[in-house]
Amino acid sequence: MTDQTRRETGEVLIVTGMSGAGRSTVANALEDLDWYVVDNLPPMMLRPLLELTELAAGAVPRVAVVVDVRGRELFGDLPEVMRTLRAGRQVRVVFLDAADDVLVRRFESVRRPHPLQRDGTILDGIRRERERLAPVREAADVLIDTSSNNIHQLTTRVVELFGEQAAARHTVNLMSFGFKYGLPTDVDMVADMRFLPNPYWNDELRGLTGEDERVRDYVLGQPGAPEFLDAYAAALAPVLEGYQHENKRQSVVAIGCTGGKHRSVAMARELAERLRSVPGVAVRVTHRDLGRE
Repeated sequence: MTDQTRRETGEVLIVTGMSGAGRSTVANALEDLDWYVVDNLPPMMLRPLLELTELAAGAVPRVAVVVDVRGRELFGDLPEVMRTLRAGRQVRVVFLDAADDVLVRRFESVRRPHPLQRDGTILDGIRRERERLAPVREAADVLIDTSSNNIHQLTTRVVELFGEQAAARHTVNLMSFGFKYGLPTDVDMVADMRFLPNPYWNDELRGLTGEDERVRDYVLGQPGAPEFLDAYAAALAPVLEGYQHENKRQSVVAIGCTGGKHRSVAMARELAERLRSVPGVAVRVTHRDLGRE
């Protein structure tokens, strides 16, 4: 298959494996990586789904489909469907597995029966499932044993395997705001810029905003402003790196001043430039209260 064909058909991932081995965790992680994820799809529906995504002309470049024994008798078609799809598309199969005793403990912890348990024990269901999945396991491209993984470790593994090369693992939104309009909700950290002189009291700057270079130069030229930016960026860097290790994908850092027009806007923009050098981090800047005055 040529690279051009791969671009036209998109990338396809089939996620399958043992019940209790972490399929839902993998699906959630892929969704966070901007894959289009479909859960519990009968194998025979794979081809129509992929044909539909191809008609979208690249709008859905990466599709992940979770297929497992919840599909009951329909699941038996998966090996043949896999062989057919691989003939014309870039299809990878991810098989999730775990030791029997680990799977038993996981089912017991959530107090749910195994899908193939019937009138037997959880272990009976696991053994039946292993028999049914043996051909799929042998044909898998990626085998992930989750016996010793928690949710965060498995998510990290998925990011390493299927995240786009050099893709950001964490996005920080630097939000400027005005204290007089109230503290923003759902933020992780707040910094107060009211320790700097307010450009509002400068007649030449009052009608401008922190996006104007004259205001920016005025704010950054104040004693303590560069020192704050350097120190705060240095303090945030290990926090943002730690968020990545803990699979926290988003955070909001609020930068406030009195009206959210001058100091907070200028400082948020400048802080963004410093944080863009943190590995694995994408930076966005929003101004909540700009234009409200």
